[in-house]
Amino acid sequence: MSNINEVLCDCLYFSCNKLSRTLGKMADEEFRITGLSSTYAFLISIVHENEGIGQKEIGQILHITPSTTTRFIDKLENKGLLNRKSEGKNSFIYLTDKGLELQAQINKAWENLHLRCLNALGENEYKSLTKIINNTCNKIDSYEK
Repeated sequence: MSNINEVLCDCLYFSCNKLSRTLGKMADEEFRITGLSSTYAFLISIVHENEGIGQKEIGQILHITPSTTTRFIDKLENKGLLNRKSEGKNSFIYLTDKGLELQAQINKAWENLHLRCLNALGENEYKSLTKIINNTCNKIDSYEK
């Protein structure tokens, strides 16, 4: 059994997914106070910082497909947190008063998650790992087959 563990731990794909599941569990615990998953909270925060942002731009920022973006916005609109205004083929997203009120809890959840990661890793490792992950994503995204 240890041989398969060695193989998996040497695999970038497996290791990234393992990290994602670990951080996802922590995020779920912290975001419970908002009643939203971290991805939905990210979406609300993006709209909070960019009122009237296009639906397409939200998907690009979150690195999700257009259909997933639509599904997320639909859910948040049904919860009364967002409004969508269409102009031709484009949709622009705005927070409702209820969505604006939730931002303080979202900020607190992000702060709690950030502190948990900092406490687990230390500031230098936290910053270094974050930089490495972002640089790696950029390299892989721009890699030509």
